[in-house]
Amino acid sequence: MFAAVKAEALQGQQQRRHDARRHAVGPCHVTGIARKPVHQKDPAEMNRPIISTVFALLCLLSGVLGDSLTVLRSPPYVTFQDGQWPISGEKVPDLVALTMGFSIREDLDWPGLAAGSLFQRPRANALIVVRGLDTLDFPKNISSYPLENPVPFTLDSVANTVHTLFADSTPVVLQLAPSEERLYMMGMANTVFEDLPVTLQQIRGRLSQDGSVLTSLPLISLSRNNEADLLFLSEVQVLYDISALLQKHKHLAKDPAPDLYSLELAGLEEIVRRYGTDSPQFADATRILTSALQKFADDVANVYANNAVVEVVTVKTFEAPLTRKSRSILQTTNEGSLYNLAYKYDYDYAVVFNIVLWLMIVLALAVIVISYNLWNMDPGYDSIIYRMTNQKIRLD
Repeated sequence: MFAAVKAEALQGQQQRRHDARRHAVGPCHVTGIARKPVHQKDPAEMNRPIISTVFALLCLLSGVLGDSLTVLRSPPYVTFQDGQWPISGEKVPDLVALTMGFSIREDLDWPGLAAGSLFQRPRANALIVVRGLDTLDFPKNISSYPLENPVPFTLDSVANTVHTLFADSTPVVLQLAPSEERLYMMGMANTVFEDLPVTLQQIRGRLSQDGSVLTSLPLISLSRNNEADLLFLSEVQVLYDISALLQKHKHLAKDPAPDLYSLELAGLEEIVRRYGTDSPQFADATRILTSALQKFADDVANVYANNAVVEVVTVKTFEAPLTRKSRSILQTTNEGSLYNLAYKYDYDYAVVFNIVLWLMIVLALAVIVISYNLWNMDPGYDSIIYRMTNQKIRLD
């Protein structure tokens, strides 16, 4: 019994020592218990979905907010598909040619334009190039596509096609860049737009007349005494004047030849260079230009009875086209060539070759058949000439 009491006292003393050690290290310390470790998530793994979402939004915004091609108006038989399909800047003239029903040298592998009607073509196409910003705040229900490789381009090839196919008619072809004073007119454009101010001096004089944009538009932060502001307002004035002249000559839509309009506006680029994109002048100029372009598209569609295509190309800056610094051996001319290179075939070579080949074959067969029949012809029976010279017929 004495041993049991001694063992119990010894056990109680060990328990008191254990409690003393536990309270010494702190009330939250637990000893003698094996706990399962809790694995915390890595911050990088927790942020990975957020980073992926932000990256996707940036990619989407880069396709939407970059240089763009916007179709403001198009007839029902010219269908533009909805989608963010990028198009190269050098392919814009081919796109304009296809919308007008013309053929192009190389196929345009771009799904944005659907196959159109074979029996209908637009009566006009108007392309406006705006330099100085990526995109304009147009309505969301219109077709807009990202523009890649924004190199400078012209519609000279389309104008030549119109002039070639409709040489007997009087098409209207107008290509104008007011800031650079570049002008090209063909056909009825020389008559319709003979009073159109095209040089900067003429446009400045137009701004001082009655009915100019200086008196009809809310300029707000734009100034009449600043050169950059006046250049921008001059281009807006040209848009309004072209619309007024088209409304005055609605008989152009009845001509069988399609009409072509091409305008390049650089006034907004001067606004950006002078004030910056965060300035109130840039905001007011963008608002005025957006309204002017929509009015211009409505006027063109009204004149041509919704049978016109109106596109707007917005580019922040044009990239210089890639040029070859040195000549390649394939560029060596045939005369005196060390490589005995053949002449470069023309685009119409296959067509001309087939026409000449089959025409020669048909002519050769015709000569053979005619010669055979002449050789075997009986003069006394087949030809009335020989029968009339017969002596027996004369006696009768």
